[in-house]
Amino acid sequence: MATILAVDDDPDVVDAIRLFLEKEGHTVASAYNRDEGMKSVDRVKPDLLILDVMMEQPDDGMAMAQELRRKGFAKPILLLTSVSRVTGMKYDKDDAVLPVEAFVEKPIEPKALVKLVDELLQQKEG
Repeated sequence: MATILAVDDDPDVVDAIRLFLEKEGHTVASAYNRDEGMKSVDRVKPDLLILDVMMEQPDDGMAMAQELRRKGFAKPILLLTSVSRVTGMKYDKDDAVLPVEAFVEKPIEPKALVKLVDELLQQKEG
């Protein structure tokens, strides 16, 4: 199975992601802010990233995705966030601004998260 890195400043969200994905056989590493997440990418070498958009800064997840892509990180990135609900603005993936494979609003049903993670992992294999 895959190694997944979840980066979110809410420990409950990280714990939930870990619970649902480890139940499916994945290994889940965690980080709780952008700096920790960047260091963890190098250390963990994840097959997929799950990022929150708003952490210490309102755009930490977006900035992290952009920086990783500039550095050549090619694995799937899933942005899992409540930013649209909080700001009232609609966001979606975009190669320049949001260079990610999927952008999903919280809350997400556990089965939907597992299905999306599996789909993203299969896309990169194929």
